[in-house]
Amino acid sequence: MEDKIIKQISLFSENKSGKLASIANNLKGADVNIRAFTIAEAGDFGIVRMVVDKPDVAHSILHDAGFTVSETSVLGIEMEDVPGSLSNIADVLGNYNINIDYAYAFVTKTDKAMLIVRVDDIRSALKVLSNVNINLIDMSDVEAI
Repeated sequence: MEDKIIKQISLFSENKSGKLASIANNLKGADVNIRAFTIAEAGDFGIVRMVVDKPDVAHSILHDAGFTVSETSVLGIEMEDVPGSLSNIADVLGNYNINIDYAYAFVTKTDKAMLIVRVDDIRSALKVLSNVNINLIDMSDVEAI
């Protein structure tokens, strides 16, 4: 089940023009593909979180470019792209007292939705979600999205 834990890249960046371009260009130059992405703004700075196809390369490239970078363990959850899918997952986790710290989602070409979540107890979340037959993606799925 450990293979279902995805490495997310997080970085702290100034909230000013050109910074996102710098991040994207550094990843492009290293042939790293961004598969999911979000920015949380906090005044003059932002936290950029992303799932990429080569997290170790992304971490190294962005660190060498001067960004404050970290890797975080997250889960990727495949959902039906219908009303209530998020509710179902939130109910399951909530019923087992597993807190969702943050999440972001997107729809794939296959009419599925993908939810990326950081939870307070990733091992318990893996067990609970697997036991109720919720499909968790792994890095090979990330590369194919």
